[in-house]
Amino acid sequence: MPDQQAQLLEYLSGFCKLNQFDMELLQRHWIAERAVRRNEYLIKPGQFETQLYFVLEGTFRIYYPHDDQEICVGFAYPNTLLCAYPSLIKKQASLYCIQCLSKAKLLSVSWTDFQAMLRNSRTFSDLWLMMTQEALLGKIERESEMLTFSPKQRLQRLLERSPHLFQWIPRKYIASYLRMSPETLSRIRLDS
Repeated sequence: MPDQQAQLLEYLSGFCKLNQFDMELLQRHWIAERAVRRNEYLIKPGQFETQLYFVLEGTFRIYYPHDDQEICVGFAYPNTLLCAYPSLIKKQASLYCIQCLSKAKLLSVSWTDFQAMLRNSRTFSDLWLMMTQEALLGKIERESEMLTFSPKQRLQRLLERSPHLFQWIPRKYIASYLRMSPETLSRIRLDS
């Protein structure tokens, strides 16, 4: 098994045990490796998502361009899955951008092949259900925080949940993700 697939296998094994058949499916379908340059886009508004990516190296931001703003809605970094999910699921043009923040390497599977994996493997089907449920719970928690927490509380929650972001992601994107100005983020960090 190539190193890249071994990294994906190790990541997935943290959720469940894969049998030999599952590992063969993974080796057969997760084969496309892609190098991405800093500032390069995986997807822009109007494009259609067709791939599910696993980040081997590097960082990405997912943002929504709105008027003269770029509203950051998420990040991806090593050992995370990445895609423009609404475009992938609805088969519609994306409204989001996915931009590479540092030189990166990805492993990918086409959505068609991934759906075949889900149909052919109970393990992958259960795993995907669990991962999408966790992602949904995370989005609900984030929405609740954005609606009810003060900027200082939002920052504290992010520091507790994902302290690594502050090592990998520029502060201006973290500020956007927290829906505050970079100046407010700096002031709150200094006051803490």
